[in-house]
Amino acid sequence: MTEGSLATLYHKYELRDSQVSEFTRQILNGLKYLHDQKVVHRDIKCANILVHASGSVKLADFGLAKATEMNAARTSIGSAFWMAPEVVNPKVRSSQSDRSYGLEVDIWSLGCTVLEMLTCQRPYPKLDIPQALYRIGRGKLPPVPQSLSSNARDFILKCLQKYPEDRPSAEELLGHPFVSKPPTTGFASPLFNDK
Repeated sequence: MTEGSLATLYHKYELRDSQVSEFTRQILNGLKYLHDQKVVHRDIKCANILVHASGSVKLADFGLAKATEMNAARTSIGSAFWMAPEVVNPKVRSSQSDRSYGLEVDIWSLGCTVLEMLTCQRPYPKLDIPQALYRIGRGKLPPVPQSLSSNARDFILKCLQKYPEDRPSAEELLGHPFVSKPPTTGFASPLFNDK
């Protein structure tokens, strides 16, 4: 993957809404495949998504991935700023009596990742890890700028629902206008605009 990670990319280039939309569609296809296999990635973020100059992206770093059918996911692992509320605070796992969490954690992290691509900074950018974890555990969203397109904001906010049962699945998100409509600008080379 010639361009490195999405984190490297957004520090080097200004990503257009249409590019983020295309990357998000590909990430969702990867998540849908994983989730269809009942596997949760548990560490979705720009640093774990690799990019080729052609514009294709691949999920990477499966070190924390877990087959949910085999063992319940209960441990608070992942990258702090992208963790879902139910990972940080078991009380948010209201619908599950065994206090495990599921595939929905990847959807929260995806919302944080789309936000990261569009703002060129991690979620909760002004907080340190303990402050961010406190807010996440209470279901407080990272700042989602009003300056983002309405489709991008709506997509992010659908992913960032406090309770896991309120989040759409990867398959449902593939029908969202942010990723389902064709980009309004070309996606061909040169792919990226220098900052």
